[in-house]
Amino acid sequence: MKIAYIGIDMLYPALLSLAGNCEIMEVFTCETDNETEFNLQVCAFAREHKIPLTVGKIKREDIVRLKKNGCDVVVCGGYYHRIPVDDSLPMVNIHHSLLPIGRGAWPMPATILRGLTESGVTVHKITKEFDEGDILLQERVPVAPKENLRTLTAKQLALLPDMMKRLVTEFDLLWGQAVPQGKGEYWSCPMESDYPITEHMSTVEADLILRAFYGYECIYQIQDKQYGLVGGVLQTDENTRDHRFPVQGGFIEAEQVKEL
Repeated sequence: MKIAYIGIDMLYPALLSLAGNCEIMEVFTCETDNETEFNLQVCAFAREHKIPLTVGKIKREDIVRLKKNGCDVVVCGGYYHRIPVDDSLPMVNIHHSLLPIGRGAWPMPATILRGLTESGVTVHKITKEFDEGDILLQERVPVAPKENLRTLTAKQLALLPDMMKRLVTEFDLLWGQAVPQGKGEYWSCPMESDYPITEHMSTVEADLILRAFYGYECIYQIQDKQYGLVGGVLQTDENTRDHRFPVQGGFIEAEQVKEL
């Protein structure tokens, strides 16, 4: 099977698994800041294996070329741009939620903010409507009471090798038996700036936000000042009284701090 892969490093294990089970004929990725979102692994993989690489927006002429060169399937694993849909070329997307619940660009933080106890990964057909295509594969993971964004993402990534192997070895069957999603739920992309932490917040509220955006910048606001906290964790020990990011009943320690 010949596959074109579209994605950034967020779902890199999917690319590795696909490469072990089929031919990767082209790789597409998009520009990233390489601070919070990365494309370094995807680009390095393509160059190391001498696979044609496009960094930028995939165009309709790219789809035409892929079909002409014998592409069987397009697999998308995280991408900022709309992919031109062509009904004669199967296209699937890897999504970090249990669709049809959790449509949207970044469902993992929302999963934690909503206090859900279960999440997972869905592989679905790409259609003109975002995240609404028929489901080919879906696997579940539990969300622990103290789950953070990094640990939840790791659980989801661990599902990908087996899911991608099954996708390519059973593709015709899975495509033919794909299940319509039906009515779903769209989650707007959560932004760190929409969830500021203040000194008046309880430890429960602050901990939820810190876990939901762990590894990304959280906004801490005290009086007329704002700070960006990365890798923040809640501390309630009395010995942490010298920290400068208090909340009601505790303090925040962060790996990185900058004044905004």
